[in-house]
Amino acid sequence: MTGHGPLVLVIGDKQLSSWSLRPWLLMRHMGLPFEELRLPLDTPRFAREIERYSPARRVPVLLHGDLHVWDSLAICEYVNELVRGAAWPADAAARAHARSICAEMHAGFAALRSTWSMRAATVGLEVDLPPAARSDVERVEAIWTACRERYEGGGPWLFGARFCVADAMYAPVMLRFRTYGAELGPVARRYAAHVLDDPHVADWIRGAGQEIAVEGRPESHA
Repeated sequence: MTGHGPLVLVIGDKQLSSWSLRPWLLMRHMGLPFEELRLPLDTPRFAREIERYSPARRVPVLLHGDLHVWDSLAICEYVNELVRGAAWPADAAARAHARSICAEMHAGFAALRSTWSMRAATVGLEVDLPPAARSDVERVEAIWTACRERYEGGGPWLFGARFCVADAMYAPVMLRFRTYGAELGPVARRYAAHVLDDPHVADWIRGAGQEIAVEGRPESHA
């Protein structure tokens, strides 16, 4: 049974929280109205309030009446139920492919994450990649290239015309590539440019910039 009442998405800093971006972006693309509740990371407020929303003490968390859903991928699956399956590709084979690359992102790429931390509004940083992180970048590029070459006839997203969970799961990596200037091949570069042109992604980046300029929040987080 799904929850009742308004949707509230509890997130961290837009500058820092890659996991918060994923369900936020999916809900925007699915046209679901929701309230945004931001808890600044690594602050007394976060430590004081997060437990009332998530037993895992992490963001993001989706609140739907009495129902609390935590973990980005779990939230995306719940959103998919709310929109009657529209958040995954309609074709069963494409859907299985999309779920596979989402699971890979959810569980992997630790070297890339730790070396190039999320700094959504920042550009021009130079941080050398160790071999493991470089392999992660190459794997992400291979995933994007394979998806675009297979599904490009249907539209500009990873699986064609419709934004899906897979695009949401890989959006923070695209922002990391933008921040640190990853060198990509032409197919992956076109996809990254398309994501960056998305108005919802642009809105997230603007919010991250406001956190830095107005609130004096830090520019990095491991």
